[in-house]
Amino acid sequence: MSKLDKDQVIADFTAAYQQAHGKKPHIEAASGWFSVDGGKNVRLAQLAEAAAELSTSSKKPTKAAAKPASKAPAKADTATKASKTAQPKAAKKATVKVKDSGNGLTAKELWRQKLQQGATNARLPRGF
Repeated sequence: MSKLDKDQVIADFTAAYQQAHGKKPHIEAASGWFSVDGGKNVRLAQLAEAAAELSTSSKKPTKAAAKPASKAPAKADTATKASKTAQPKAAKKATVKVKDSGNGLTAKELWRQKLQQGATNARLPRGF
């Protein structure tokens, strides 16, 4: 296991995060754990992996952003966005169907039957 330089890893992560998101991250360090923008606490090795991941993912969008966009796809994008926003609203109105368990017994009734049918010395608890 190689030793990671804390300052170098944080500097690499900050540069990759800034390139990917356009702002500097707020990194809090507490006893070996690091929290980025108030998110989940991660170790230094995970922060180094995230920096590598951000740097590779940030290279892909820059190539796509460099291509000139025509006006026709922009109109198509707005149409797809409108249809995507309409779909969740329709899904909210749909009712949820409950699966039938098959025997129609509650857990309490099923347990009562199981104890009565068994040849054990077990008894039903008080209040059953």
